[in-house]
Amino acid sequence: MRLVDSFLSLCFIVVAVVVCLPSLGCAQGASEANALAQQQESAEELPAAVPEVINGQEADQKEKKMEVATFGGGCFWCVEAVFLELKGVKSVKSGYMGGQVDNPTYEQVCSGNTGHAEIVHIEFDPEVVSFDVLLQVFWKTHDPTTLNRQGNDTGTQYRSVVFYHNESQKDKATSYKKKLNEVKAYPNPIVTEISAATKLYIAEDYHQNYFNNNPNQGYCRALIPPKLEKLRKAFGDKLKTE
Repeated sequence: MRLVDSFLSLCFIVVAVVVCLPSLGCAQGASEANALAQQQESAEELPAAVPEVINGQEADQKEKKMEVATFGGGCFWCVEAVFLELKGVKSVKSGYMGGQVDNPTYEQVCSGNTGHAEIVHIEFDPEVVSFDVLLQVFWKTHDPTTLNRQGNDTGTQYRSVVFYHNESQKDKATSYKKKLNEVKAYPNPIVTEISAATKLYIAEDYHQNYFNNNPNQGYCRALIPPKLEKLRKAFGDKLKTE
């Protein structure tokens, strides 16, 4: 009888152990899960700001502050071709500025009745090319001494003009023009207009990048290559290599 009692007691202990083991495993698993969750929460709280700072720095490095300049020097096909060659120039758009008619067409501007000048609107990186250099190129690659005329192109739409976008541009353009006249850089006085920029009207699509798209057009072939040759001789180190 004692032997039977002992055997039954032993069986009870074994059953108790078997029953308790899953509970112990669940408790341990829950404890480990809680610890892991706490670690994840800590990981999410602490490093989250680091990528934001890094991304912010990268964004600042990638974003370059561009500036704009607007010049008129005769037919905008010619002027556009010149400035597209310069390093630091991001874009050149042919357009109209300085007139009294809203949304003028090319035909209206060519009539001379709208008051607009054919211009190029340049977006450039001042860390690569300065406004001073743009002024030098502008005055070097057209005739600023003929009033409302460039070669055979006549009319106020072909006038020589600097449309400034801030006081710094105004002062630089005014000073440079004065110095060129003082040293008699040209046989005749410079008549370039220096005026505050007004509303810009981008010209029709077919005018954009005109020379590159129409290199064999008679007008372009006659007038633009000599301008580009002059540019390359005077500003070879300022030109794009591509």
